[in-house]
Amino acid sequence: MAFEYAPAPESRSIVDIKPSYGLFIDGAFVDGRGSSFKTINPATEETLAEVAEASDADVDLAVRAARRAFRGWSRMSGRERAKYLFRIARIIQERGRELAVLESIDNGKPIKESRDVDVPVVAAHFFYYAGWADKLGYAGLGPDPQPLGVAGQVIPWNFPLLMLAWKVAPALACGNTVVLKPAETTPLTALLFAEICQQADLPPGVVNIVTGAGGTGQAVVAHPDVDKVAFTGSTEVGKAIARTVAGSDKKVTLELGGKAANIVFDDAPIDQAVEGIVGGIFFNQGHVCCAGSRLLVQESVAEEVLARLKRRMATLRVGDPLDKNTDIGAINSREQLDRIRELAGVGEAEGAERWAPACDLPSSGFWFPPTVFTGVTQAHRIAREEVFGPVLSVLTFRTPAEAVEKANNTPYGLSAGVWTEKGSRILHMASQLRAGVVWANTFNKFDPASPFGGYKESGYGREGGRQGLAAYLKGADL
Repeated sequence: MAFEYAPAPESRSIVDIKPSYGLFIDGAFVDGRGSSFKTINPATEETLAEVAEASDADVDLAVRAARRAFRGWSRMSGRERAKYLFRIARIIQERGRELAVLESIDNGKPIKESRDVDVPVVAAHFFYYAGWADKLGYAGLGPDPQPLGVAGQVIPWNFPLLMLAWKVAPALACGNTVVLKPAETTPLTALLFAEICQQADLPPGVVNIVTGAGGTGQAVVAHPDVDKVAFTGSTEVGKAIARTVAGSDKKVTLELGGKAANIVFDDAPIDQAVEGIVGGIFFNQGHVCCAGSRLLVQESVAEEVLARLKRRMATLRVGDPLDKNTDIGAINSREQLDRIRELAGVGEAEGAERWAPACDLPSSGFWFPPTVFTGVTQAHRIAREEVFGPVLSVLTFRTPAEAVEKANNTPYGLSAGVWTEKGSRILHMASQLRAGVVWANTFNKFDPASPFGGYKESGYGREGGRQGLAAYLKGADL
């Protein structure tokens, strides 16, 4: 077939939201056999669309479609598969504004994050893995790497399109087919991605998207003809998935919760560190598994760092996600807002001091101001549990050894940050911190070529980079 580039029609509006959406199975949108649910704009609480909820029978249809498609897709040369991935990447760039606006409307995140971070990194993942599709034999994963089969993928609501790219791109590059279940509160960009698959003439059944709540995800994970399970979400659900697949031959990767320590030493560039602290916890309203939600500051500079941090927080703008000047958008759902409020209340009840800048919150929608707690100890729940919101806990330390001890005193192990001018200290801390990713003098920076994943209750397996290919190939292990 020809692969001429076909831009989206000029008459298409930036966001063409339909009143209802079906499931995407075997290359076409179909009506589900189950009920439907509403997806809403968290900034206004207005209903955006009615979305089909896939039944177990719908999931079975999707898996069977993926199995049929696997025969042809897996036998296709890597060079030919790469053409499809490259084309998907180009269409994502072409429709980037549309995707960014839809992501912000459905998720609540600021448009400048959707536009300048999410969508470009999504396209970059498809470009990156397209480059690997015909080079799998040179990836150090065996002389003749083979795909697993059908990949069942369940993604969260905090980065709907980005998590889709993290999972779909390497799966397709390796020759697998996909049944993907997006989060029930943020299904719209996944369904728009289904349109992109049609526009790219991706063979029917290679990508299937089934929408719904937890029951739909459970049906995908438990389906006997799914060979690979990839999940990003809460540790609680991740444990349930591990129990479900125990005893089977399914290959599994789990990217779960986190409680990252962002460690600031006395020789750190303070202004740069403050920007990293702000980005580490308030990016995407704190809805980030690797958010720097625990700030560990060396005692000698703690007062100065906190003063500068509060001044910087006072400049943050909370409001309309579609305003390009907004820094902090809406909390994704009423349920998540209640969770944040509960844990913030517990922090105060346990004796921590709460501070937030003065800001007028919109009267409708789900909102929470950027908040910092001081006087926090390792016994406080806000220092131990994942808040998953714009809430920062501040602790202090005196020595590097104490910083390491406090940073590692958590059931999680996803990420960490170190701020210092000493390269030797960075290397020492990175070797001591039990975290899958350690950033040095920066935070929340992602690249398709860099592997990402955690230890302990933050899950296992890696996504991104050459290591991300191993999760979708038989016998491959790194």
